[in-house]
Amino acid sequence: MNRLTFPLLKSLLVATLTVCGSVSTAAAQSNAPAVANKADPAKGGTLYDSGDAARGLPACLSCHGAAGNSTIFANPKLSGQIEAYTHKQLVDFTTPNRQNPIMTPYSKMLTEDEKRHIAAYLAVQKAKPGAAKNKDTVELGRKIYRGGIAEKGVAACASCHGAAANGIPAQYPRLAGQHQDYTYAQLDAFKNGTRKNSPQMTTLAERMSPEEMKAVSDYIAGLK
Repeated sequence: MNRLTFPLLKSLLVATLTVCGSVSTAAAQSNAPAVANKADPAKGGTLYDSGDAARGLPACLSCHGAAGNSTIFANPKLSGQIEAYTHKQLVDFTTPNRQNPIMTPYSKMLTEDEKRHIAAYLAVQKAKPGAAKNKDTVELGRKIYRGGIAEKGVAACASCHGAAANGIPAQYPRLAGQHQDYTYAQLDAFKNGTRKNSPQMTTLAERMSPEEMKAVSDYIAGLK
C-alpha cells in the first residue's frame, strides 16, 4: 500500500474539514427559524380602518370603533392593549381554544404579519376611560380585584393584571376601562369552558359566582 506523503495528507484533511464545515453551516441555516418582519403600526392602521375589500376582509373599526375604542358593550375595547397579547388572541382564534363566529373566520384570513401589524397599531392608540355603573357592588368588586377571595382560592386580579389593570406584558392583558358586559362574558366563557386559552383564568372563573364576576367586571370598568 502506498503511503500518503504528509503534505498530501494535510491537503486532504483541510479539504474534508472545509466541506464538512460548509455542510454543517448550510444545515444550520436551513433549520434556523425564519426571522419575522418588523411589525408596522401604519400597515396595521390601514387594515384596521379599511380592511381589504379584494379579499373580503372587513374593517376592524366597524365592530371595535375608531382607534380601538369600542362603543358597543359586547365588543371589547382594544386601544392601548399589550401588543403581544392582541397578537396571541388573533392566533388563538384560529385554534379550537378560542372560537368565535366572527373573529375566527376573520383571524384565519389574516396573515401572520397582518396579525402583528394590527396588534402593533392598537398598542399605541390612546384608550378612552370607562366607568363603573353599580354603586351597590363596587366595593365587592374592589375587594376581589385587590385581594381575591381567600376562602375560594381565588387570587387577586391585581397580582397578574397590575394595580391599575394596565396588564403585565406579554401574558396578562390590560383590563382598565373595559366594558363590563365584555369582561363578564369572558369570565363566564372561561367558567363554562367555551374559552380555553388560559388555564389560570379557567380555574379562577370556575370558583367565582355570577354575582362576584359581575361585581369585579364593573369595578374594572372604572379603573384608569
